[in-house]
Amino acid sequence: MAPSRRDLAVRASVDQGLLSAAEPVVALLDTAGIRASAAALTRAFAAVTDAPVLHAFAVKAAPLVPVLRLLHEAGIGAEVASPGELALARAAGIPPERTVLDSPAKTPDELRRALALGVAVNADSLQELDRLDALVASGPTASPLGLRVNPQVGAGSIGALSTATATSKFGVALRDEGARKTVVQAFLDRPWLTRLHTHTGSQGVPLALMAEGVGEAYALAEEINRAAGRRQVDTLDIGGGLPVNFASDEETPTYAEYARLLADTVPGLFDGRYRLVTEFGRSLLAKHGTVLARVEYTKTSGGRPIAVTHAGVQLATRTVYAPASWPLRILAYDSEGRPHTGEGAVQDVAGPACFAGDLLATGRELPLLRPGDVVAVPDTGAYYFAHHYAYNSLLRPGIHGFTTAGDGTVAFTAVRGPQTLDEVVAEAGGDLADALVRPPAEREAEEEADREDRTQGGPPVR
Repeated sequence: MAPSRRDLAVRASVDQGLLSAAEPVVALLDTAGIRASAAALTRAFAAVTDAPVLHAFAVKAAPLVPVLRLLHEAGIGAEVASPGELALARAAGIPPERTVLDSPAKTPDELRRALALGVAVNADSLQELDRLDALVASGPTASPLGLRVNPQVGAGSIGALSTATATSKFGVALRDEGARKTVVQAFLDRPWLTRLHTHTGSQGVPLALMAEGVGEAYALAEEINRAAGRRQVDTLDIGGGLPVNFASDEETPTYAEYARLLADTVPGLFDGRYRLVTEFGRSLLAKHGTVLARVEYTKTSGGRPIAVTHAGVQLATRTVYAPASWPLRILAYDSEGRPHTGEGAVQDVAGPACFAGDLLATGRELPLLRPGDVVAVPDTGAYYFAHHYAYNSLLRPGIHGFTTAGDGTVAFTAVRGPQTLDEVVAEAGGDLADALVRPPAEREAEEEADREDRTQGGPPVR
């Protein structure tokens, strides 16, 4: 059987020195895989509707400018939830009309900035609508404006990622007493309010529950339009949340399955009366990212082998702290980057952080690992190596996109360089070392003396 693109990339990362004793952890992104996922998403919805659809990538899943540019060129926009994410989307060249701002805590300045740019905004609360009233009255804007509602349809298997529960912090809770009537009136009072947004959750949420949440938003849009006597709500933002299979390389469920389910359960959604927005994130990127780490040491404790690697909580934070909800596969390669063929053994795969729970896998059957071998952690393209957790001031790894040619040749492109020690020190206030031990007046006097001396051309006085 021909080696997979991932196998070719692992071998090439060793051959080309991306992974080495000096750089013992690196992250890889399969650009062909990302493009394929973007195309699959676009095809899935085009197969069930002729209505305009903006697929906006949830930037939080992979806040990396080159990734956003790649998705933009594949026809995908951006869903942002902070000033930082908006800045990343703009740096990637994603235009305002293909950008959606969601967040439960937008400041007046954030809203003012979005409206000036023409970015679509989904208010998260009735209080935010009140804030928008004043901003809209102050001047014209090209921004489409909507309201996020919580259909309160229930939770999936991971409570922290279920956003349509009875007490979710997101959106206006539709089933609370009087809430639905209040939402309808809020639209009638604001002719500029033309969108409804909902999002039921992501990993751990079954497709049927996602579709139920979308159905509730659709029914509300119909109710608002009947009350208004016109098509006031013209766009439904149905969020994202397609779960990812972390158990194998199979990509399931698929966008096509979800689109067909929506067509069956909410047929009016696709009859052309509504523009649509989606906000998928993890499902576009997860399967196309892999962390590689060298095994630094091995040992045995309590009769169980342990492989100590350079990938742990700083990259796989959710897996380390909630392994039952976020299990990851571990693939073993030898020191030259070839699939490991050694005899299997039950072992732990540990990270470098200084606490006992920093484990990527516990009691996992793998070829017995040795120092210098390589472990690959697939399915990590979203929310893993792009969200560094600076435990022990461990360095952020370099991230590289890769492509493979027909002859098996692999070419790498830097997406984000590895963090340096100087950068760690700078981010930790390295230029302010005396800030807490010397009086401000003393430091200011010294700085002023330095400035005067430089003006006169002499050495600094101490």
